[in-house]
Amino acid sequence: MLSKTSYTKGLFTEFIARMYLRLHGCRIVKSRYITGRNTNRAEIDIIAKHKNTLIFIEVKNRKTVQNAWDAITSKQAVRLRRAAETYITKHRWTGNARFDVIFVCGRHIHWVKNAI
Repeated sequence: MLSKTSYTKGLFTEFIARMYLRLHGCRIVKSRYITGRNTNRAEIDIIAKHKNTLIFIEVKNRKTVQNAWDAITSKQAVRLRRAAETYITKHRWTGNARFDVIFVCGRHIHWVKNAI
């Protein structure tokens, strides 16, 4: 059996999260949105739209939900919020927006809305 690198495991986890969001009525707007190149950059894993709400989603694959929560540092949360603000400004979004987290823990998916 081939071992998966953390990069390919992350890509697969994001794929699972996108499928999960689609099953729940979301339209994927952007995957792996990166802002602030050559600075203190941030990457938003998924940007989705549901009705009049733009949803910025951080995806984590960990053994437990607690481990996944612990993987989101306050410094990372600040960078993610700034990246979301940049996206909103750049695209002149005037609707609602929120930041969610999707945790994939084994075979279980946990979607936490308004998490960050």
